[in-house]
Amino acid sequence: MHSVIKAIFLTIVLCSVLLTQGCASSTGHNASETPSINNLVIAEPLAVNFKSEVAIARLTEVINRAQITDEQRAQLFYDRGVLYDSVGLRSLARFDFSHALKLKPDLTDAYNFLGIHYTQLQEFAQAYEKFDSALELTPGHEYAYLNRGIALYYGSRPQLASKDFQAFHQKQQDDPYRLLWLFLTEFEVDPIAAKYSLKQRAELVDDRTWAKQVIKLYLGDISQKEFVTTLTKNVRSNKELTERLCEAYFYLGKYNQIMGHGASAANFFKLALSTNVYEFVEHRYAKLELDLMRTQTAINVQPKQ
Repeated sequence: MHSVIKAIFLTIVLCSVLLTQGCASSTGHNASETPSINNLVIAEPLAVNFKSEVAIARLTEVINRAQITDEQRAQLFYDRGVLYDSVGLRSLARFDFSHALKLKPDLTDAYNFLGIHYTQLQEFAQAYEKFDSALELTPGHEYAYLNRGIALYYGSRPQLASKDFQAFHQKQQDDPYRLLWLFLTEFEVDPIAAKYSLKQRAELVDDRTWAKQVIKLYLGDISQKEFVTTLTKNVRSNKELTERLCEAYFYLGKYNQIMGHGASAANFFKLALSTNVYEFVEHRYAKLELDLMRTQTAINVQPKQ
């Protein structure tokens, strides 16, 4: 039954993409730029790993029955929270991370995870507080910089976000994903300077890295159609393909958003969500992108007083 529902969902999304493209061509946009429905690549959504389910059950039994210290119990709550998060059970994960911090208030990674979840809930003040706590405890926690930068980006504070992304990018300058988040944030401040900086920094990214294609798309070196043709290159399994599509469709969504094609952007975010790659940054924030777009649409259609 679940597979049937997923198949129906994917069909609806793909039809929406096709309809969006028809609208684009009728309003003067370059129809050849947007990939047609026949060019899009779809993979089977990732299923929940049964090993994760077994691990959750075992951790629950230990938490409930074992005679252990508060510090040990805190670590178990954190570990179970990570597993809940990996299978998309966000509320249960938040409960475990919060419980872990009550037992062990200096658990840096629990603060980091809670900050991510508060960002997804658009509770930005609480997200900043959690990331600040993580960095106070562990100043060198580079992923706290990434995640605080994302919170600041979605919280409409791009200047502050760019500082965190710059710190994160400096740790590994040949990582295309670090570069992309820095670009997206700098684009909010100065689009022309952001594109120039992207071109300069991209020289350090290995051309053999698949994500270099995303950078080429953003620089205008390749079209969306050309980008889509690279999605299956050197892919060896459905899992690998699904993970790549999660990333690709998220960044296609951001690209279309930048180009002012809101409906196409929304459909690509939905495609990213359909992969079920819950642990990826791109999956986490595809849902937030859609939530923000719906909020903006509701604001725009409100009657003027």
